[in-house]
Amino acid sequence: MSVSLVHLRAAALRTLQVQPDLQTALHTLGFVQADPIRAPARAQDLTLMQRVGGYRAGDLERHYPDLDVEEDMLPNYGFFPRSVQAALHPRGEVQRRIEQQAPGLSAEVLAFVQGHPAGEAHPREVQAHFGAARVGNAWGGQSSATTRALEGLHHQGLLRVTRRVGGVRLYGPAPHLEAVRTSPAAPHERARQVVRLLVRLYGPLPQVSLGYLLSLSGYGVPHLKTELRTAFKQLLEGELQSQTVEGVKYVWDADLPLDDGGDSGVRLVGPFDPLVWDRRRFAHLHGWTYKFEAYTKPEKRVLGYYALPLFQRERAVGWANLKVERGELSSELGFIPGVRQTAALRKGIAAELERYRRFLALPT
Repeated sequence: MSVSLVHLRAAALRTLQVQPDLQTALHTLGFVQADPIRAPARAQDLTLMQRVGGYRAGDLERHYPDLDVEEDMLPNYGFFPRSVQAALHPRGEVQRRIEQQAPGLSAEVLAFVQGHPAGEAHPREVQAHFGAARVGNAWGGQSSATTRALEGLHHQGLLRVTRRVGGVRLYGPAPHLEAVRTSPAAPHERARQVVRLLVRLYGPLPQVSLGYLLSLSGYGVPHLKTELRTAFKQLLEGELQSQTVEGVKYVWDADLPLDDGGDSGVRLVGPFDPLVWDRRRFAHLHGWTYKFEAYTKPEKRVLGYYALPLFQRERAVGWANLKVERGELSSELGFIPGVRQTAALRKGIAAELERYRRFLALPT
């Protein structure tokens, strides 16, 4: 079958398929990227509201303790079903910088959290117990030594995030990873699982973009770097489909249907949504460059602080910046050149904004 950009756009839209409930959506996606910016909601909520009927902003945080889901890191920080998280562990030791600057602190923090009568500990409690010493962080600044110890123990799989309070992570023991730490699956099997996850979530995508995702995954599975490269090569030779489309070599899961039926109406999706995460793919499929400009100086922004790409059917035709002001949702829309603002498009945008009001629990 000769694949066109129309086929690729329609196949990419399949990630927007609405699931019956939040847990099913988490298992279907395999990974939901997190980001703290709320404009008008956090990245994880924007991703899930497009895939879970009746989803409300904050539902993931509210239901987290009762879900099969864990916070962890692969190419980025986010939320994983435990079956996926198991492929990421065991990792190496806690950060060496902590042990160099505060010897023995990580072991003491681990014992404190494991013995906490509540079964979980707030970082403030840990800091109050051990003191407010500070250590260097990865950004060249200083952070609380106990917070860095908690993060390192979480990264190592010795602690888990039990829930969040006001956005702050609480930590507790991670017994679900004990078997993984003592009897992990073979490294090559775990590497194949990681590659397949990334292809299913972000595909079809340019082969070079998949390579970039795997390089980013070195943060989440630094111990599998060699196995990831091997798995990537083996899957390209067998289980993954590939084809060059208009000068770009794409790869996708062999089970992904490729047809030209992908009409999803009008959607506004977040900047970290799998549909738009790969800017290279976005530009090639839709013919224009989408930029995330939250960290760009205001006077240099083109699309806006937190522009949400606007899709009509399978095409990205513009963007919107949404803001909640005095309990009401305001929107600033932009369109790429040549887009006809038809009655159908205006009606679709109005319906999508109404859906956002319900998602944000605003008056409709």
